[in-house]
This record gives sequence, structure tokens and C-alpha cells, in this order.
Amino acid sequence: MATLDAVCTIMARVAPLRLAESWDNVGLLAGDRAAKVEKIMACLTITPDVVDEAIAQNADLIVVHHPLPFKPMAKITTDSIPGAMLWKLIGAKIAIYSAHTAFDSATGGVNQMWAEALGLDRIRPLVELPIAAGTKQVGSSIVAVSSGQTVEGSGRYGRLPSPVTLESLASMAGEVSGGPRPRLVGAADQSVQAVAFACGSGGSFLAAAKRRGCHALVTGEATFHTCLEARSMGIGLVLLGHFHSERFAMERLSEALAAELPDLTVWASRDECDPLQQAD
Repeated sequence: MATLDAVCTIMARVAPLRLAESWDNVGLLAGDRAAKVEKIMACLTITPDVVDEAIAQNADLIVVHHPLPFKPMAKITTDSIPGAMLWKLIGAKIAIYSAHTAFDSATGGVNQMWAEALGLDRIRPLVELPIAAGTKQVGSSIVAVSSGQTVEGSGRYGRLPSPVTLESLASMAGEVSGGPRPRLVGAADQSVQAVAFACGSGGSFLAAAKRRGCHALVTGEATFHTCLEARSMGIGLVLLGHFHSERFAMERLSEALAAELPDLTVWASRDECDPLQQAD
């Protein structure tokens, strides 16, 4: 058993909240820091199905990627879906913690996990965040590095050991995500080696990927006009779907929390699913 505050401390070490975007809502969003925690469920998004699962399994804490609440709420009532979900969770004394964009940008966060899973070398952030010169964060440790370097930031990019086709890259990414076959922008036989990754709605990182000299960007989703822009630039896109670009990391996070807190029961939601389904 651990206190909620102790679990929050671990999460803040995994994903320092200072890395979150200014518009984000991260950290402990609901709960009593002094409360005891025995069961933790991780998920990508809190939905009615996820709420029911958490209550049925007697969870004490939901560690969620997408914050609930995200935007300020003037009232918490059952008149809205977010309000109804919060009301049920608070009534069941289930706390909510979200790291969201802090976890995206962390040293061992979502984008870093993906870059490593794709087999990239020389992995760097697409958009670097400044930290104290002469140090870098590795997990919970601070070690010396050359001045000006950073291992924190938005997105990731690196190089595959050898060139592959865009279609082969998509197959590799699809195997990691466990989702449906990804969609492509660009020629399937296009040769790629320098690859960028940005989880979720990562089409906005196209310009950064171009600046880094990347041949392809793997992401969850991109707008129609971003797809056209990428095609004009000659940069391939691999679109995994928002859910499948991030769910993988929440499963990894649940495993890491279980290892850190062996006396607790920790699992990734078994009931959440991608709202987008393939037609037969």
C-alpha cells in the first residue's frame, strides 16, 4: 500500500510536470493526497466504459494520459458526459492523475519509447527544451553532458540502421502499435532512413521534421491540408491513428508502475478501445 502523494511523486519523476505545455492540465486532478492506494489503473482516455471498469475493479487511482477535466469546468453535474464521469469517480473515491504532454516530452516518455521501438539511432527531440547547461535527466538522475545538449523535448527523430521503404516503415510501426494497418501519405516504395515520431495529433510537427532533414514522420493523425503539404515536401507520413499512437505507452507505463510499486495491483484498462473501427 502507498499514499496517493507517494504515487504522484513517482509520476512526477517519470514525467516532470515542468515539461507540460502551457495549455495543458496535468498532475493530480482529483483526489486526497493522504489517501491510501492499493489499485491503479492506467488508460489513455477516461470514458464511461473506463469509469465502470475502475469502479468494478475497486481502483483507487486512474493514471490517464488525456486529462479529465481538461478545460475549466464551472460545474460538475450529470448534465454533461465529463461531469457525469467525474461525479461517479469522485463518488467512488477514485483519484485521477494525468501527465499528458509532460509524459510526451519526458526522457523516457511516449515519443522516446516509440523512437526506441522503431529501432532509431541517434535519437533527439524534434523540438528541444532548454535545461541547465552541463546536465541532463536520465530517469530520476542528473548526469553531466556537453553544454547545450538536451534529452527532453517534443517529438523525437533519429535514423534507421539502413534505408527502408515507407511501406516497410508503416509495417514496423503497425506491429509496435498492435492496431490496424497504418495509412500512408507518399509513395509506398519511397526510401526513408531519417525518421521523426510525434504521438497523437502530431501533424503540426511536419515543419520540425523537415528542418531536421527527416524523410518520414510517424504520428497518430494529421489534417488533410497537412497531408497535402507533406506530399508537396516529399516527406512521407505514416498515420497510426491517435489511439494506437499512444495506448502502447500507457501499457508500458502500467508495467513500469507495477515494477516500482510491487505491493500494489497495477494494470492497463482492459475495456478502453479505439472509437474508430474498420468497416467490414
